[in-house]
Amino acid sequence: MIILQRITRSRLGVYLGVVAVIAYCLAPFYWMVVSSLRRTADIFSMSPIPSPLSFENYGAVFDPKLGFGRALLNSTIVAGTTTILALVIGTTTAYALARLQFRFKQLLLTAIIATAMFPTVTLAVPLLKLFTVIGWINTYEGLILPTLSFALPLAVWNLTSFFQQMPRDLENAAMIDGCTRGRAFRLVILPIAAPGVLTTAILTFFGAWNEFLVAVTFANRPDMQTATAATSKFTGATQFDTPFGTQMAAGVIVTIPLIVLVLFFQRRIVAGLAAGAEK
Repeated sequence: MIILQRITRSRLGVYLGVVAVIAYCLAPFYWMVVSSLRRTADIFSMSPIPSPLSFENYGAVFDPKLGFGRALLNSTIVAGTTTILALVIGTTTAYALARLQFRFKQLLLTAIIATAMFPTVTLAVPLLKLFTVIGWINTYEGLILPTLSFALPLAVWNLTSFFQQMPRDLENAAMIDGCTRGRAFRLVILPIAAPGVLTTAILTFFGAWNEFLVAVTFANRPDMQTATAATSKFTGATQFDTPFGTQMAAGVIVTIPLIVLVLFFQRRIVAGLAAGAEK
């Protein structure tokens, strides 16, 4: 009986801890949703439920003058292209680092992860000067390449650790049957590595979708701004009016695709993270 009570208490403690973490993580998003459903006159109300319910902020977000629809399209293009390039380059690079033996391989891996630790702001000024010279300001190239430079190291590092724990017998068996190393990689390794690749793709997409400094620095035309940059530049009815409700509604709209991805691929994300940790 005492043991059962201890087990029950430990489980209760775990459940309470999980609930506390979930509440802590979801509280800002909940308040953002509630604020987006308030009228402009009620935006500073502290009630946990908006009363009366209003969708005027969501209508204001898609005002053609704000260009938020175009900003969402730009975010989709930049994040999608960055993710595809990161996967194409990252999978081949990670496989080579995991399977091939050459000098200074560990030093190269360290250098790759070290580049991901560089603060974005330290590279913004030299890149801004370079892109101004070559004419990449207000272009998709100027938005995608800097974002890719920060997303690629993490993708290579994650995929390298994932490929390293996969048995070499898979490629050896395929090559005995007549496959080259490249064909064995495409036909055998990649299908098995799908959970890890998908997890890396989702994490890369999240980072590219939420990128703010690059979007603000290298795109100053409204038709080239991403959703995060456009949201920060919303203006109110007067010079000193801050459209909190409209910004909250835009934040909800920007967050919804990420939530849908997590809910839809939840099992694959967990499977990919767990598979990468197995020995």
